[in-house]
Amino acid sequence: MKPWEQYAPELIADLYELTMAESYLQEGMTGEATFSLFIRDYPADRSWFVSAGLESLLRILPDFRFSDESLRYLVSLGKFSTRFIDYLRGFHFSGSIRAIPEGRIFFAQEPILEVTGPMIEAQIIETLVLNVIQLETMLASKAARVSSVASGRGLIDFGMRRTHGVDASIKAARSSYLAGFLGTSNLLAGKIYGIPVFGTMAHSYISSFPSELDAFHAFARVFPDNTVLLVDTYDCIAGTIKAVEVAIALRKKGKKLLGVRLDSGDLADLSRKVRLILDEAGFPDVKIMASGNLDEYQIETLLNGGAQIDFYAVGTRMGVSADAPYLDIAYKLVEYEGRPVLKLSTGKKTWIGKKQVYRFYDADGKMTFDRVCLL
Repeated sequence: MKPWEQYAPELIADLYELTMAESYLQEGMTGEATFSLFIRDYPADRSWFVSAGLESLLRILPDFRFSDESLRYLVSLGKFSTRFIDYLRGFHFSGSIRAIPEGRIFFAQEPILEVTGPMIEAQIIETLVLNVIQLETMLASKAARVSSVASGRGLIDFGMRRTHGVDASIKAARSSYLAGFLGTSNLLAGKIYGIPVFGTMAHSYISSFPSELDAFHAFARVFPDNTVLLVDTYDCIAGTIKAVEVAIALRKKGKKLLGVRLDSGDLADLSRKVRLILDEAGFPDVKIMASGNLDEYQIETLLNGGAQIDFYAVGTRMGVSADAPYLDIAYKLVEYEGRPVLKLSTGKKTWIGKKQVYRFYDADGKMTFDRVCLL
């Protein structure tokens, strides 16, 4: 099932896209236009972005055709002529898209993509392009920041339950995987995109049993090859000692405890204590996972504090890009029928024409600068 099947793709548009399109049609303005998509400036404490959303956009565009049901809705608004409705009946996007590949670092004022095609077509898809690219680029950029500080520790997306809607959770899983995460807890994203899925257990599972140890043993009996125990429901240290009992029982069966998860408290201090308990019990290979309102800031603090954590489950703050929940993204006309077009509004000036970004590297293969040139 495609994530957008619950919607009519052709109505992922602001009303003014269609009112402008009708005017273009009536004025005979059907020539070739180029629109450029870019981010004007950086959110606080940011200096780069990671491109994402292109695949999603290209999956949707072939379905961007006006169904009879959608046309009946537009007629009911009483705003459009019969001629325009007839035009929409045969609408499909016939233009071209030039874009930065997904997963690439780019910078403010650089074109992320450029759409070239008949003016009406390129105008009508504006809102769709902005919505898809903005969300996934925002999420990929946040996830890449988390990856950049993790120092090789494993990262898993745990954000589904608090993202801003189901579709956003799917895009967060995909964007974080693109940015270097190992996988996600999100089953729907796993099915749609083939992303590896991970999961442990909730505190409710632990508290539903007569004792914490009963819960641990019950889980290990059912999943002897995939047991990660949540040890902080009551007391993290006591929970870890019980986890060692389970690890011993699994070892006797030729199995092993994969890990323990910490979800509260002073994660740096607790992880050191948990690591010591596991090592002294003869289980140095049991991994420690941490979760609980983590992002790049918390993970960097934990690493600097000597945390003994092997995997980080990153949820809400990454899934909603908490410190930068939107990007100042714009889709602007830069050329019409070969004529360069620009905008001079204060604080929102644009560069004319079709463009190409060239990236330069030093002798060690490190990025040095980008050059944006007119085509």
